[in-house]
Parts: sequence; structure tokens; C-alpha cells
Amino acid sequence: MYDFRKYHLRSIHAENDAERAAINQELKDIYALLDAAEQLKFNQELEAFVAGQYKNIGSDYAAIKASGALN
Repeated sequence: MYDFRKYHLRSIHAENDAERAAINQELKDIYALLDAAEQLKFNQELEAFVAGQYKNIGSDYAAIKASGALN
């Protein structure tokens, strides 16, 4: 299993775009070393991670909206 959260958090806290680009390059380098089966697994896990992040954002937004803080 790949720890996408670790990369995500590093990217969030990156000091600049160059640091963010370096983090993205790390992931690309890992991906390039994988065989086709592992690349498929990597993509599936990344897709699940991203979907989970969107779900969390949606839940947070709904809670904030329900509290009236956005009005």
C-alpha cells in the first residue's frame, strides 16, 4: 500500500511551487519504477485516496453550511 497521505501533507505544507513540484516528481519516479501490475495498483490506490479526500471536503463543507457559517 502506498502512503499518499504522507505526500499530500508534505505538498500542503510545501513552502513554494518548486517544493511541491519536487514532491510530485518523487511520486512520478516511484511510478516509473513499477511494473504494469503495480502501476495499476498504484493508480487504484491513488484514485481511492483522492476520492476519500473529496468526500472529506464535501462532508466538512456540508457541516459548515449547516451551521450557517457560510451565510
